[in-house]
Amino acid sequence: MLASLISRIVTFCAQRAWLVVAIFALLVGGSVLATTTLLGVTTNTDEMFSSKLPWKQRNAELTKLFPQNDNLMVAVIRSDIPEQGRETARQLGRILSVDHKNFQTVRLPDDNPFLQNHGLLYLDKPVLGPLLDNIVAAQPFLGTLAADPSARGLFGALGLIGEGVAAGQGVPDSFAPELRGFAQSLNDAANGHARDLSWQNLLAGPLSSLAGSYEFVLTQPRLDFTSLQPGGAASDAMRSAINSLPFVKSGHANAMITGEVQLNDEEFSTVAHGMGFGLVTSLVLVALWLVLAVHSPRVIVPILITLVVGLLLTTGFAAISVGKLNLISVAFAILFVGIAVDFAIQFSVRFRGQRLPNGQAMPIQEALAHTGSETGHQILVAALATAAGFLAFVPTSFVGVAQLGLIAGIGMLIAFVCTMTLLPALLHICRAHLGRGTPGFARLAPMDHAVRRYRKPILGLFSLLAVIGLALIPMLHFDADPLHTKNPHTEGMKALHLLEQDPRSSPYTGELLAPNLQVAKEKAAAFSKLSSVNEVIWLGAFVPEDQQTKLAMVQDTASILLPTLIGQPVAPAPDANALRTSAKAAADKLGSVLDKLKPNDPLRDIQSALAKLAQAPDEQILAANAALTRFLPMQLDQLKNILQPTPVTLENIPPDVARDYVLPDGRALVSIHPKGRMSDNKVLYHFLSQMRSVDPNVAGSALEVVESARTMVHAFSIAALSAIVMIAIILFVALRRILDMALVLAPLLLSALLTVILVVTVPETLNYANIIALPLLLGVGVSFNIYFVMNWRSGVKGPLVSPTARAVLFSALTTGTAFGSLAASHHPGTSSMGRLLLMSLGCTLVATLVFIPALLPKRSIDQE
Repeated sequence: MLASLISRIVTFCAQRAWLVVAIFALLVGGSVLATTTLLGVTTNTDEMFSSKLPWKQRNAELTKLFPQNDNLMVAVIRSDIPEQGRETARQLGRILSVDHKNFQTVRLPDDNPFLQNHGLLYLDKPVLGPLLDNIVAAQPFLGTLAADPSARGLFGALGLIGEGVAAGQGVPDSFAPELRGFAQSLNDAANGHARDLSWQNLLAGPLSSLAGSYEFVLTQPRLDFTSLQPGGAASDAMRSAINSLPFVKSGHANAMITGEVQLNDEEFSTVAHGMGFGLVTSLVLVALWLVLAVHSPRVIVPILITLVVGLLLTTGFAAISVGKLNLISVAFAILFVGIAVDFAIQFSVRFRGQRLPNGQAMPIQEALAHTGSETGHQILVAALATAAGFLAFVPTSFVGVAQLGLIAGIGMLIAFVCTMTLLPALLHICRAHLGRGTPGFARLAPMDHAVRRYRKPILGLFSLLAVIGLALIPMLHFDADPLHTKNPHTEGMKALHLLEQDPRSSPYTGELLAPNLQVAKEKAAAFSKLSSVNEVIWLGAFVPEDQQTKLAMVQDTASILLPTLIGQPVAPAPDANALRTSAKAAADKLGSVLDKLKPNDPLRDIQSALAKLAQAPDEQILAANAALTRFLPMQLDQLKNILQPTPVTLENIPPDVARDYVLPDGRALVSIHPKGRMSDNKVLYHFLSQMRSVDPNVAGSALEVVESARTMVHAFSIAALSAIVMIAIILFVALRRILDMALVLAPLLLSALLTVILVVTVPETLNYANIIALPLLLGVGVSFNIYFVMNWRSGVKGPLVSPTARAVLFSALTTGTAFGSLAASHHPGTSSMGRLLLMSLGCTLVATLVFIPALLPKRSIDQE
């Protein structure tokens, strides 16, 4: 009855071919309109999972409460010396702050007056004491520089050291690093390669390392969601500003752009290029395989048109149903091409092989009617089973695959409708020719016979492989870290990998929202005791420990040093002659005490360099003056500032600092930074486990990665079982025999276990991008298996020589071509998706062409 109905539909569409084409043209027009106006793409991995998940809700709440940390674009600045990085960050911040077209907010988190003023108080006492002693010991030196912050003053100060040595006053060992720094810089200047001297490293010592190795400029760009890369304009503006900065131009500093916005834009750019290239490539290569499958251009063109129309209609459905594609559902186009072409090939190969009882080719309309009767119900069952495999993922919390399941599932039904209506109409319009002979593989008859003859050993071998696959399932490794599926060669990812090396800037952190500061204090203390935690930051962390003692220590130093630094008249800038005279005087003073210096004393190198500078031409000595003292005034001002800290309490922490850790209602944020290489999943899981031992309500990026993995695995486990049940029900309704149903499902399960073997032995890590191979495996495997089992049931002999085998083989080749184009992508996630799809397809083909013929029970009509 069903076969007869489909046959009548096919006949009607062939007879009203132009009407059918017109109807589909209208549908395609509407679909294109919906696509262009409604369909968007998001690369935000936060949208991959249901917002109803508890861990998603906790992270979403933190984003809502602390919006200043959301949608960031960050410039990460590295420089030869800290001052160059700080100055570069300040210049970049000034440029971006006035660019209101592209940026909403601009912040320099490390260039905070409060933190700079109180920097000494955050040092441990064993570090603070020696640093202050060194500063006091350098008082005469610093006094000279404060009065004359030029190379002349520096040369004069170095000359004073020579006078001290002559008077029998030794240079403190603690001052040796500074002298070696002067020696290196003076030698460079004397040799005509003057480089900026870092006074921060020389004078501030351990204080300069508190902020880390990088300077950051944090921005919240204005995003253009009508663009495929919403942050593209802001990124271009930031890059242009960076390239205009003096230290960047000179090569002494460089900046990379990273952050959520930049990573998402780079992700989409890479994925879109891979998907677009893959789609075009797959369509071209599919056309080449169709030449071998059906030979006739009058058949190939209708198949391709049907394929493109089905794809456009499915895209229109995606626009209406989901509106915004994600990084997984965007793959539906290639999956549609890879699977839907199977329906068209099955129909066309059977159509080409239609014959009258006398062996003559049938008239085209009669051939189409017979083809619809023979294949329509088979393709319908295959389409329903494939759709069920995809649709089983719709109810899961893994929104990424749920979207793909919805679009691809409905797409299979659209492909079936197009195959049974548009394809016959186009074949009729193109006056497609039937083939001259049987379209199967006649040469495979010996293989057919061999498979039947040795079916028990073959079934035994596959049974053994199935047992091995079952045993290897626990060895499957799932990596849910979205950073591992991004292109590591993009600018944003390179910057992120650098930051990962420093626990203070690691992208993997934990966060806890405490009800008040007292609870935050208790939680911070508990987190700090964990072996996997590097540091815990909360508002109370900005109140220095034992600050009364430290304040007294700093005040003692300030009472000695500040009179030397403050209130002195500053000498006018020197000319070249004054610089040479000062260099010569200092060189003479040091030269007179060379016999009192050790062989490796840096003062020897300083004396030699000063002697050279005393003979240097104007251009060289002026360049030396600029390089040696460029950052001296700034550092002297900073020294005055840090020597005058005030007591810090929770109440007097500035609002611009407090707002990052305390809400107006009193709730407090606790930020936990890890130890170790967090891109290693074992380290990451251990970090999260330890944090949860303190408080199970912890949130943050570390939680998101781990819970994403668990959500995905749970979703696929439930969906896979649901899909198998749904497919079994469809097969039972269609085939009405448990044996036939089992004959379809057994190869499906076998191909899944064979895929497990390949994944473990290659090896191939499962991730949120490539795990879509599972629903695809169900879809393709069911389609192929149904054709063979239903043919066997209808009395077809020799499965490998039948037209179905030819159609299955070329369907697999076209599908493999589509997936192979993904494997060639530069995007690691897309590439791994293609590789895993190829593996699963290969296993499915082996199970279909070898295992099923051996598995099919012997009938009375079969030969021995």
